[in-house]
Amino acid sequence: MTRRDPFDEIEDLLERMGREFEELGGTLEGAGPEVPRFPGAREVDVDVIEDDESITVVADLPGFDADDVDVELRDDALVIAGSREESAEFAAEGDDAADAGDAGEGDEVRYHRRERRLRSVSRRVPVPEPVEADAATASFAAGVLTVTLPKRSPDDDRGHTIDVN
Repeated sequence: MTRRDPFDEIEDLLERMGREFEELGGTLEGAGPEVPRFPGAREVDVDVIEDDESITVVADLPGFDADDVDVELRDDALVIAGSREESAEFAAEGDDAADAGDAGEGDEVRYHRRERRLRSVSRRVPVPEPVEADAATASFAAGVLTVTLPKRSPDDDRGHTIDVN
C-alpha cells in the first residue's frame, strides 16, 4: 500500500487554485507570476509615459463614455474607475423583440433573450514622480483616457480629484 503525503496533496491543491485564480482576470499593477490577478483589471490597459515636464497615463476603456469614468490622484497613485450598464437584446427571426424599447403601452412584447449586467473596471497606477495635482488634466476620446500630470516638488502630498473632459 502506497502512503500518501498530505502536504503534497495540499501543495497540489494550492497550485490548482492559483492557476484558476489567475484565469479570473488581469493584474492590478505590472505583470509576472508574483503579482496577483483580479477580475476586471485586465480590461484597463495603461501606458505610463514620462518626459522632463510631466507624466502621462494613457488608459484604454473601450465602450465607456467620459461620464462613466472617474479619475483620482491619491497617495502617489492614479486611480481610474469606470462603471456602466451593458445590455444585449436578441430576437427570433421575424419577431420585433429587439425593438421592444419602442413598444407602446398596449403593444405585446416578447423577449427571446435579453441580458444586462453592470460592468465595472478599475486600475490603480503608481505615479513614479511627485506631480502637481492642481495642474493635472484629463481627456477622453474614442475609449481612450489620457491623463497629464505635470511634475512638482515633493512638498505637496495631498489627494486631488481630476475632472474628465
